[in-house]
Amino acid sequence: MKTRNIFNSYTIILLLLSVFFSCDKYLSEKPDKSLAIPSTLKDFQALLDNDGSLAWDPNTGEISAGDFYLTQADWKSLSSEPHRRAYLWERDYLFEKYSTDWRAFSTAVYYCNTALEGLQKVERMANQPDQYDDIKGQALFFRAKNVFGASAIWCSAYDQATASKDMGLPLRQNTNFNELSIRSSMQDTYDQIIFDLKKSIPLLPIVPVSRIRPSRPAAYGLLARVYLSMRKYSDAALYADSCLQLYNNLMDYNSLVGSNATYPFLNFNNEVILFGGASTGQILNLSRARIVDELYEQYETDDLRRTLFFTNNSDGSHGFKGRYSGSASLFFGLATDEQMLIKAECLARAKRHKEAMAVLNELLVTRWKSGKFSPLIADNEAQALDIILLERRKGLLFRGLRWLDLKRLNKEGREITLRRTLDGKEYLLHPNDLRYALPIPEDIIEISGMPQNPR
Repeated sequence: MKTRNIFNSYTIILLLLSVFFSCDKYLSEKPDKSLAIPSTLKDFQALLDNDGSLAWDPNTGEISAGDFYLTQADWKSLSSEPHRRAYLWERDYLFEKYSTDWRAFSTAVYYCNTALEGLQKVERMANQPDQYDDIKGQALFFRAKNVFGASAIWCSAYDQATASKDMGLPLRQNTNFNELSIRSSMQDTYDQIIFDLKKSIPLLPIVPVSRIRPSRPAAYGLLARVYLSMRKYSDAALYADSCLQLYNNLMDYNSLVGSNATYPFLNFNNEVILFGGASTGQILNLSRARIVDELYEQYETDDLRRTLFFTNNSDGSHGFKGRYSGSASLFFGLATDEQMLIKAECLARAKRHKEAMAVLNELLVTRWKSGKFSPLIADNEAQALDIILLERRKGLLFRGLRWLDLKRLNKEGREITLRRTLDGKEYLLHPNDLRYALPIPEDIIEISGMPQNPR
């Protein structure tokens, strides 16, 4: 079948691409001209679907975010030395050689650029214009999503005052292997993310064929997430509200009570706007990653998240099972609850704390036992913001968002210090530490000559 031939051909190229994505020399011999090249709308859609691989994100930010701990025995049992180092916030060698995380980012961008370049050679009106637009919107969306996901790992917190000088990512907008990779500024990186997402909005359908594919609500929702990370709260509020106007379904957690499933939340449940996932590896699996006591104790007895989110371990600790993936994989996608929490936070910051608490309470009543929830009240903006930020942490646990939140909140003076203890030694990650921008894999730096993040 032609689609399978395309994937077989690109597998060869992309195995090399994972190593040489940042290298201007790439290969002395060009790929075999006989390899199948996508050329039709069906080909481009197959390339972007690709078993949903464009929807998967690196997990290293979640490893670093500090909401769980490992026992000494579990830490020693990890087969991945980079994960052991990432857990302790070491300064270097946090990724395997030929890093899966960097490969996922570079491969996704390459797929998107392949589709966008190919579409330029196809006459829109001679085919199916709606399908043509949808595919173009998907490619723009996924390019933005994967660049943003990479920036969360390998870039520091966005700061408007220094963004034009801070290091961003190499920005690929074509499929030329031989083009030299140069790190752009942080401002240029975010400008491209926002440009691609805004350009995708009128091209995408409101209701997608599958929630593995992006939609207009998903583009609005991702823009809200991006602007929140930039601390541009009025923009974040605008796009969260735009998302919720098109998709605002919520689950009542009471309907899940009594479930004997290991993972009680279904994949593609009613709140999911766009699927996105991340591997747990060994380090984030249910049996090893124990939730820090300080966080678990924030959930009250009648809060259904206390039982639906957590397992009870024999040693009195707790693992996290409340994954919207419906499986051992983590859910890093877009969902209604996140958009409501963004809207609530931004309303509080705009000194509209009563409206902010109304949005928060609309969400929380669906998380508590029926008839047991008393609406939360705040007397002012500061109280409302503190309550909402705590509920954001509690409600979006293991969703790939905490690492970004730590970066932006510490920029605002929240002074959140992360602590882990291993073999009697305490390891600290201080606010605004350089290590919040993880090191680009050392083999990529060696091949490309790009500057490494300062340590």
